Order: sequence, then C-alpha cells, then structure tokens
Amino acid sequence: MNRVVVTGLGFISSIGNSRSTVLESLREGRCGIEVMPELAAANDRVKLAGTVKGFSFPSNDQLDWTFPDSIALSRTQLRTMVPHAVFAVGAMQEAIADAGLDPALVSTPHTGLYCASAGSSSMIYAALDSVLKRGPARTSAPTVVTGMPNSLHLNLTARFGIKGASVGFSSACASSAHALGSACDLIRMGRQKIMFVVGAEDCDLCNILPFASLRALSQQSDPALAPRPFDANRDGFIVTGGAATLVLEDADHAAARGATVYAEVTGWGQASDGYDVVAPDPSGSGLARAITNALQDANLESSAIDYINAHATATHAGDLAELNALKTVFTGDKRPKVSSTKALTGHGLSLAGALEAGICCLAVREGFMPVSAKIQQLDPACEGVSILTERCDEAPRVAMSNSSGFGGSNVALIFSQA
Repeated sequence: MNRVVVTGLGFISSIGNSRSTVLESLREGRCGIEVMPELAAANDRVKLAGTVKGFSFPSNDQLDWTFPDSIALSRTQLRTMVPHAVFAVGAMQEAIADAGLDPALVSTPHTGLYCASAGSSSMIYAALDSVLKRGPARTSAPTVVTGMPNSLHLNLTARFGIKGASVGFSSACASSAHALGSACDLIRMGRQKIMFVVGAEDCDLCNILPFASLRALSQQSDPALAPRPFDANRDGFIVTGGAATLVLEDADHAAARGATVYAEVTGWGQASDGYDVVAPDPSGSGLARAITNALQDANLESSAIDYINAHATATHAGDLAELNALKTVFTGDKRPKVSSTKALTGHGLSLAGALEAGICCLAVREGFMPVSAKIQQLDPACEGVSILTERCDEAPRVAMSNSSGFGGSNVALIFSQA
C-alpha cells in the first residue's frame, strides 16, 4: 500500500491561531483557558472555557460576526456559515499555504476532504425555531443550511472547490480521529493523492452547557486549576472550540513536488467498548484494542512508541480507563512518555482528534514532547505510566495520539519521523 505523510498543518485554537503560535504555546506550557463571562452569567456551576481569541459571534446574524481579515470569505459565502466553519476556513487556508498547494492541487478529483464536527447547536436551534414560528416560506435557504448537522462539510467543500472524496464524520470526541484514519486509508489504497482532514467546533453556551448538565465539566474558576488530567484532584474537563487541519498526502506525490514533511502516518486502529452510552469501560479494554490494532497496522512493537498524547480529559472515569489501557499494552521495560495537552487547550470534542494529531506532528518534527500541565498531586493510579510533568526536549521517533468518545468509540493514530 502507498505510504502517507503529513505535509501541512493549520490551527485556530485557544492556544494560538497559527502553527507557529501553537508551537510556541506548547513549548512554553501556555494555557488558553480563561473565564468566559457569558458562560459564568448563564449558570452557577461552570465558568471556564478554552476561548478562541480574535473571533466574536454575538448573534446568529453573520453580519455581526468579527474575525481576522486574513480569513477570506465573501458575503455570499458567509451567509451559509456557522461559527466553527469560519474557524475551519482559517485553519484550511493556513494548511494549504503550509503544504505549498496551488489551487490546481486543491480543487482536483485527486484531492478530498474528511471533516468532523457536532454541528452548530445554536444555529440548528435558530433554524428550527424559524421554521416552526415563522413558517417554511419565510425561512431562507441559507438559514436551513446553517441548521444542518453537516454544515461544516457543505461549506468547506464549496468554499475550496473540493472535487474528490468528501464526508462529514460524527462519532463524538473520536470524530476527527476517525476522519484522519479513514482519510489515510483512501491514500493508502491509491484512491486519493491528497486528503484534507478537518476537526472544528463552536465555543458557545449551546456547545458547553449540555456537558455541565452531565456533570462532566470542572467547576473551578481559576484556569491554573483546570483542567488537570491525571491529577488526583481533577474534577472534569473544560470545553474549547476552534479548528485544526492536516494535509495528508501520498508520500511519492509529496516527494515529487518537493513538499516538506512533518511526519509519516504509519498506522491507526479503532475499537469500541460495547459498554455504556456515556461512561467508558473502566478496564480500558476498548482503547487497549484500538492501540493494539494501530501497532499491528504500523507493524510496530509497543516498545517503539516514544510519546503518547493521551485523550485524558480530566474526568476521573476517563483518565482511569485510559491509564488501564496503557498499562495493558505497554508492559515492557521501555514505556512511552505520556501527556495530555488538553490541560493547555481544553477539550475540543469532535475537534480533539485532529488538534492533537497536529500536536503530535509538531512534536515529531520540532523535537520535543509537551508537558501534561497543572498537575499538583499525581494520581497514584499513574504508577507505571510515565506522565510528563515537565516538557521533554527530546524528539519522539514515533508518537501516538489517543481519542475516545461517548458510546465507547476509541481511535489510536501513529506518527513517525519521515
């Protein structure tokens, strides 16, 4: 099968709106989480969010929105946009430029796009409200499009003239990791030369408060105390939004055009818990199978993995299940270093897989392993797992990114030095 490499990255995130800024934040351990005033005003439990700076979406009227001038959107294109699609356009633009792709390589049957989001809850609500209260005849077509769960997919394929394979994925917090693995397979089989992989989410009350109802979010008001994966006193995750884009490319195609390579996608695996609608299997057996499947796909022993970007969201059940999975798979003398960058970024939900895959590519290319920040008292359950409480200035030859979602979806992605 064809080899697959990553040739471009783009970020709109709580820790920076460019590859260079995200890299600097990761190296410095700079956190993007802060008190979100409208969130604090709307409830008495949750106050923190991984806010995306430089963007404002004060209403459902796109003409009220503000975002960086560098994001190229006409008024016509903006009419069908949802907030996370604006994030995604910015991340796509950066990834295309980073990969050195000219328009002819973007809009061709050999180039496709797989993306992931949960849809824009606020815009879905507004569209349905319009249809029910004003009637179908007085509800515009753009409003209907913004109310579709796959609005991200519709907008990106049109905005960038995508002519190859295109699909929107929805598997909760494993969504964009599933998108990346599936995109990798298309290139391996020779069905596409280039695939864009995009994860994106809104960051607003409608996206955050449902998780507060599930008692999954931290109630801290100090960003220095939340989220703190693997800490004995962790109390839940913090939601973030934004977008991340990776350019996956056939290795020979990339070499022929002289593209710069971040890392090779050497394998991926998936498995399900078959346990509960929300809670993970405490044994971590589903994630352990996903990791084992990824290692088999990459033809690697567990000892080959140098670094793991853990899914760890800072919930008690989730972190413990992942620790059990890691202890099941990595049993030899050489075990990987582990961190959760969600302590810095927040949890991007459907965005998380793509964001953290991009972080792994930066780690491999730039020669470091990011810290698992904010840990004050390491959970005793971490014994036998090498949690990075400080940044490690050592290049991982092979890095893994784990993702898990509601319903027991698990994905492991492996990236190697090219």
